[in-house]
Amino acid sequence: SGGSAAAVASGEVVAALGSDTGGSIRQPASFNGIFGIKPTYGRVSRWGLIAFASSLDQIGVMSKRVKDSAEVLNVIAGADDRDATVSEKEVPDYTSFLGKDVKGLRVAVPKEYMSDAVEEGVRKAVEAQIETLRAAGAIINEVSLPHTKYVVPTYYIIASSEASANLERYDGIRYGYRAEAKNLDEVFLKSRSEGFGDEVKRRIMLGSFALSAGAYDKFFLQAAKVRTLICQDFDKIFEDNDVIVGPVSTETAFDLNSEISDPIKMYNNDILTISANMAGIPAASVPAGLSETTGMPVGFQIMAKRFDEGHVFQVADFIERSNKFYEQTPAGLED
Repeated sequence: SGGSAAAVASGEVVAALGSDTGGSIRQPASFNGIFGIKPTYGRVSRWGLIAFASSLDQIGVMSKRVKDSAEVLNVIAGADDRDATVSEKEVPDYTSFLGKDVKGLRVAVPKEYMSDAVEEGVRKAVEAQIETLRAAGAIINEVSLPHTKYVVPTYYIIASSEASANLERYDGIRYGYRAEAKNLDEVFLKSRSEGFGDEVKRRIMLGSFALSAGAYDKFFLQAAKVRTLICQDFDKIFEDNDVIVGPVSTETAFDLNSEISDPIKMYNNDILTISANMAGIPAASVPAGLSETTGMPVGFQIMAKRFDEGHVFQVADFIERSNKFYEQTPAGLED
């Protein structure tokens, strides 16, 4: 959803849709200094979305102002006969959660999300917003998500397995790109070789391996069990807290034209966002300010229990009203 985030941040559009499988709305929103929300899994129909990982994918909204995303979500959320996984649960007016204070709100801060692995400038910007919530009367509780250290391998096994199955249909016959070929075997081979990029191929291969007869029990089945433990971590915290907050990413946006050639490093950048997808809970990124280390925008992540987007909007709107980040103009664009 990087294109959607850039379009919003540059002022080309008021709001844009994005798809979030492991943070693809929240990370671009964080890097571009805008608001982005991934709703509860099943809150918005996925009809028309090219599936990557069907149990993780969710359509969401990106905008400069929290209110704009609330109004768009009011329209797109709700039942759809063409998506068997969408919820028929009644959709509230999300704008009704805006403008409220946070006094008495129970805010959980996972210690795993504020570790030394998080860039200092990012951590300080997030801590400043936590103190803003505390000063306004919110109750801040340090908690633990003990299975956070397993989320990256768990996610990439599950997501890649589902991607391998979903992308099998793009064979050059029924769907997608079709290469010039002399026979049927070449149609399949060349279409998939030319039509998929390196990262997509990497995930298809990883997923095909994880689902193979010799590896299914060892990898995919174990990942599914760990996913259940991750969900239980969140359920336990939400018994005593209304929202969970922390950084969106361990660092700010990459430098222009920087070459990120290490896929494992890139995968680890998702460690703070992918848990929300595996648990199916709503999560958003709202600007926390600029990193004093890099001078780039920092995203403040807010998560709540399933179908409780209201608390996400309430906190995000409060943060937005407190720091008014939307009034800032990026350096070089003052004119």
